[in-house]
Amino acid sequence: MIQTTQLNTFNNQSFNVGASRIKMMVWYLCNQLFFRSMIHSYQLKIFLLKIFGAQVGHNVIIKPHVNIKYPWKLIIGNDVWIGESVWIDNLAQVQIGNNVCISQGAFLLTGNHNYKKSSFDLMIGNIILEDGVWIGAKSIVGPNVICKSHSVLSVMSFANKNLESYKIYRGNPAEIIKDRIFE
Repeated sequence: MIQTTQLNTFNNQSFNVGASRIKMMVWYLCNQLFFRSMIHSYQLKIFLLKIFGAQVGHNVIIKPHVNIKYPWKLIIGNDVWIGESVWIDNLAQVQIGNNVCISQGAFLLTGNHNYKKSSFDLMIGNIILEDGVWIGAKSIVGPNVICKSHSVLSVMSFANKNLESYKIYRGNPAEIIKDRIFE
């Protein structure tokens, strides 16, 4: 017997957003007005993130057109660069260490769907970017992935498993191509 996806049976009632509807609506408005726009004020963006529950370190740069799903599930360290058009889709916690660069158009994706179930159940998992990590432009980091200290995910690559420290990864799925060596 052939089984099919039955989206009418999808139910994510067990998913906890972690905020009231009012807080979510106000955040969506702030996100639209101040993050997904051309506004360049890093201080204003950091102030708003903190008001909505994010933990944010010092010297954090958030470029224009960034989309952050739930700031109350976000931890950002010191000396972090978040490039243009980055999307932090944090249904689960995203933790960004110190001296991390997330380049233009990168996507941190903490959720996915279970294609093995006809109800297409939601699955979520945390993402951790340890100190010194570089996520290349238009790359994707999936749920339950730890990018360990000073690992690099090169341009347009997809990390669906943990990245080892001081290694450079490329491809879909990302594979080690060489060591990261500083001169």
